[in-house]
Amino acid sequence: MQAILFDMDGVLYEGDRLIAGAADAIAWCRAEAVPHLFLTNTTSRSRRALVEKLARLGIHAEKDEILTPPVAAINWLRQHCHRPVALFVPAQTRGEFTDVSLTTDTTKEVGAVVLGDLGEAWDFTTYNRAFRLLMENPDAKLIALGMTRYWRAEDGLRLDVGPFVKGLEYAVGIEPLVMGKPAQAFFHAALSLLGVEAEQTVMIGDDIQGDIGGSQQAGINGVLVRTGKFRQSDLSLGIEPFDIIDSIADLPLWWQQHAE
Repeated sequence: MQAILFDMDGVLYEGDRLIAGAADAIAWCRAEAVPHLFLTNTTSRSRRALVEKLARLGIHAEKDEILTPPVAAINWLRQHCHRPVALFVPAQTRGEFTDVSLTTDTTKEVGAVVLGDLGEAWDFTTYNRAFRLLMENPDAKLIALGMTRYWRAEDGLRLDVGPFVKGLEYAVGIEPLVMGKPAQAFFHAALSLLGVEAEQTVMIGDDIQGDIGGSQQAGINGVLVRTGKFRQSDLSLGIEPFDIIDSIADLPLWWQQHAE
């Protein structure tokens, strides 16, 4: 094994709380010069904001070391979409969509509808606008910035973007183009950035489906941590991790044992 992909929320931190041992584990990874990337489905923060959050928690990262669904979506839109794009993403994420023609309140013709995690900003009017744009533009792409079902916030579990994408998929009868975990293309993009093969790579995650199932479909070894959204019942869903560790703090010892 030569490289590591790290999920962020639930592996390195929960909300604004650092998971014990996470900073030391990343420091070990850097000291050992292990190639790595941080993969996250979050669309509520820009990469710059994520770098700043990690720094506050004592973890050093560069913006280019973070792969997010907006980054993957922007690359796709630049190549394939030549009409305005309707964004349903938080204000912090809109800044990532540079060089992309965006809709206004009066725009009716769109080439793509992009859904991220709007959280409490979702209401019927907003959701129905996304529905109408797709119905009025049959050729438009529904782009999902991830398909995560839920995540753990400070006040408990919260719905993520996946259920909202599924609602539009059902209503319109359109298959979404997923830019994030568990889509294989997202993991392949990470491998390409690192210049490594799938079988040489480990994905560390807390989501049995998005992190472990998705990465293993892409040929990557998925290692599940018992933090974040992990539930013991996850192990009965038919997805068998490459291995399970209690937390990211156990990674250095685990890596050394498997390297030997």
